[in-house]
Amino acid sequence: MSTETPTYSRQFGADDARAIRDAVKKDLGPAAFKARPQRALWFIPMTAIIVGSIASILAFDLPWWGNLLLSLLAGHTLACQALLAHEVLHGALGMSRRMQDTLGWMGFGPAMVPPEFWRRWHNVAHHAHTNLGDKDPDSFGTMVRYEKYPKMASFTKPAPGSGTWYSFLFLFYSFMFHAQLVLWMQTRRRDEFKGFNRRKAITQSLLCGAAWIALAIASGPLAVFTVLIPLMILNFIGQSYILTNHMLRPQMDNNHPVDNSMSVRAWRWIDPLHFHFSHHVEHHLFPKMGSDQAPKVRAWLQREMPDRYVCPSHVKAVAMLYKTPRVYKDAKTLIDPLNPERTVDVMELQGQLG
Repeated sequence: MSTETPTYSRQFGADDARAIRDAVKKDLGPAAFKARPQRALWFIPMTAIIVGSIASILAFDLPWWGNLLLSLLAGHTLACQALLAHEVLHGALGMSRRMQDTLGWMGFGPAMVPPEFWRRWHNVAHHAHTNLGDKDPDSFGTMVRYEKYPKMASFTKPAPGSGTWYSFLFLFYSFMFHAQLVLWMQTRRRDEFKGFNRRKAITQSLLCGAAWIALAIASGPLAVFTVLIPLMILNFIGQSYILTNHMLRPQMDNNHPVDNSMSVRAWRWIDPLHFHFSHHVEHHLFPKMGSDQAPKVRAWLQREMPDRYVCPSHVKAVAMLYKTPRVYKDAKTLIDPLNPERTVDVMELQGQLG
């Protein structure tokens, strides 16, 4: 730990992201930021588990509970593979672009998300405009959008916090659904997708979908276990992190990860399996850092700015997601466009989340 006077602030709202990054780099040292390509070897056992689980469901006449357990295992491993692919496509493991794409296909292909599309959507559009007004492709946006297009308010009904019964299904399908909305609609008009081969990406995505359909046909009634449940689990795990990363935090013009993002505390035994994706403030501070080093950044943030860094339990964060609306009335106020009298101050939430 540095003994010099800090150049960063412990108070919310300071424009000091660069100072924080510099201080963390100085305290952790260069070894923490080196690429570790050997971590890509995790794709070997994960792929074996996925293929082995689905093959066992099809090849053996197992009882329903045996098929269910294998189905859950396959779905969980698909999610783990996607979480590591996210890291790969940020360049955190180093390697050539071709190798990154290969591993990206392994991780995101099952979700019908081509690697180059993911880079433009996530690395460029989301990271550059994190929780920034209506510019973040992963946000439900501001009330300005819904006042301009009132019919869009109905799109908030399936989302957590709307109070509808079917909002509790949202986590089980919404990653793949949202990916297709971005691919088919936002790639047409967003500057981040200029020069992007949209037609190629759509074709690639459809081919991935066709592979799932072919597996479903070959599986017959067992498609519930080989296709439906694994994809539901893939979506659920990914979205339970993604939606809690930013949707309970204020919108910041300076795109400051400590103030506009949130990490969560996952169960100790599951955090390594999910490649520390719970460390999301840490990831936005250092997108190219290997996730195995993220706990070191968390320890630094907890020590240096405990009142500014927000990191509730994962369960608490998801529960709070379902208690609050999803649209921003202003930078620090959430509102329900279908019930404008229902508002929540996100700064008050910060005190509750801890």
